[in-house]
Amino acid sequence: MLKPQSGILNLNPNENPSPKKQQRSRQAASMAWLIRPLRRTLFSPSLRTPLLHQHLNSTSFSNSRNYISDMRKSAFQDNILRLLRKEIQYEHDHCPPKQPTTRFNSFTVDDRSGEQWIRLKRKFGEKEDITIDVTMFDGSVPVPDSGQVQSDEQLHITFIVNISKGDDSDVLEIVCSAWPNTIDIQKFYVRGCNRTANHPYTGPEFKELDEQLQDSLYEFLEERSINDELAIFLHEYMKNKDKTEFIRWLQTVKSHIEKK
Repeated sequence: MLKPQSGILNLNPNENPSPKKQQRSRQAASMAWLIRPLRRTLFSPSLRTPLLHQHLNSTSFSNSRNYISDMRKSAFQDNILRLLRKEIQYEHDHCPPKQPTTRFNSFTVDDRSGEQWIRLKRKFGEKEDITIDVTMFDGSVPVPDSGQVQSDEQLHITFIVNISKGDDSDVLEIVCSAWPNTIDIQKFYVRGCNRTANHPYTGPEFKELDEQLQDSLYEFLEERSINDELAIFLHEYMKNKDKTEFIRWLQTVKSHIEKK
């Protein structure tokens, strides 16, 4: 049995407590001895500290993780910008693009800045309006060199010639290929000025036509300055446009990344 401390429960030392009071006092003293250590344990700072530290550590870790993430993002963007600036400077230092020409023979040239095609226009005679829509390089074929393993490539350009005679007339449409120094006719057909038919009949493949008819159609285009000289011009023009558009693309990407 635990002994109660003197003077704790007996508030009046001169009073002679009854046996029942003495029993209750001993029970209260015993409970006090048991509760005191438990209170010291429950409310001890040593127990509160780990929970507090755990919360602080969790917050600190989260902030640290966000800080590292921001640092990585900033470093990643800085590296991209550095490479973009380096590439732009390289393109300007090594064979920079030229100012695009606005004329070829009797044709005016619309560069269509920022787009993948250009347009040439001219009048022929009193009635004909000629429009040529030209893609950038859209294909290539290998050209093997004799005695060598490696081969060069011939780049390919598609262009479409539209010849009309007034606003309400049908349109003669000619689909052509431009190789580095020659042109090939692929399709030759007439369509309505309003393009009403979804799937118009475009005739046979050009090479299936009679050879004399093929020759006469090449002469028809030659008369209108649509010839091998045009193919050479288009390849030179598109080499320059390809470089110009590439630099423009690099600058656009750089500006987007730099924007806060």
